[in-house]
Amino acid sequence: MIHRLFKFSAEKNIFLLGPRQTGKSALIKNELKNILHFEINLLKSETYKRYQKNPEFFKQDILYKVKNEKIRIIFVDEIQKLPILLDDIHFLIEEYKIKFILSGSSPRKLKKGQANLLGGRVPIRYLFPFTYLELNESFNLEQALIYGTLPGIYFLLESDKRDSLITYVETYLKEEILAEGIIRNLEPFSRFLDICGIYNSELLNYSNISRESAVALKTVQNYFQILEDTLIAYKLPAWDKSVKKQLALTPKFYFFDNGITSVLNNQLNLSADSNYKGKVFEQYIINELRAIKFYKNSLLKFHFWRTVAGSEVDLLITDNNKILTAIEIKYKTKINSKDFSGLKSFREEQPMVPLYLVYTGEESYEVDGITILHYKTFIKIVAEKII
Repeated sequence: MIHRLFKFSAEKNIFLLGPRQTGKSALIKNELKNILHFEINLLKSETYKRYQKNPEFFKQDILYKVKNEKIRIIFVDEIQKLPILLDDIHFLIEEYKIKFILSGSSPRKLKKGQANLLGGRVPIRYLFPFTYLELNESFNLEQALIYGTLPGIYFLLESDKRDSLITYVETYLKEEILAEGIIRNLEPFSRFLDICGIYNSELLNYSNISRESAVALKTVQNYFQILEDTLIAYKLPAWDKSVKKQLALTPKFYFFDNGITSVLNNQLNLSADSNYKGKVFEQYIINELRAIKFYKNSLLKFHFWRTVAGSEVDLLITDNNKILTAIEIKYKTKINSKDFSGLKSFREEQPMVPLYLVYTGEESYEVDGITILHYKTFIKIVAEKII
């Protein structure tokens, strides 16, 4: 049993969102295992068809359970498949004070089908793949960099991980998005997605991706919005406030799990070269910190810093337009002077901001005011003291 950082109470309404196989259902069922409740799983075809054809049965079934079995907690799995049911959920919360635990793999259809998402009566939270802090002794960096940390895949044998990840990309990221009616033609989306793997952790250049995937520019922009809306990828905005340097303002983008990136780059191999591992190490660290931020319900924001001349810092953690810390991420066991260039350029503009360089070496030390930390030590420090 892996104890997740995300905690919730079955006595309170909650809306838990996250991509498939992040462990939403398992987490909720574990919390409810000794609590009287009624589960409605919309992934079951018979359940889905029943409520799709006769949505009124949803409220009737729940009220029967409430009145005859004294059930007060309802778990609805994959609610995004039938957003129309949110109307009845809203009514049941208001009139009967029933507690609802809702899960979904995509907020896109929910927002389209019910714009207010229950008017704030059910707080929205997010679940991510396993983090190092959750896996502890079971964590393996090389495995995480190449295969990711999706709970449904992490503990599989290596060959099974490859097959499962390829299936995940082919069936979920492509076919299920098509099946839900988000896109009409799979072929251009598939070409777009393959090219996106190359641009993971890079500046987001719609024009280049449009040209290389042979997909219209506006369609590419729409596809990126789909990736964000389905929680598959996200943009990391550039820090845009400077008095000394001209900054590049184009955002970067990242997939939510390293395994997705490896499939799209045809890199499902632990012997991948160091350049590739350097990119996905950056992705892994940012995803790890992002998960911690959401689990703590923190209002802090993440940015990266880059000048037009090309100096860059991988991650800034900010609070209300104030930079709390600047972080450079290196997949290296030994650090040299060139590795500090981005942070030193940043310090010319922001001399009071604490600077960190995160790497895979074991020693922790300081050079010219920059703190160098092993990535595990750094994650713990950020989780406890910064976020």
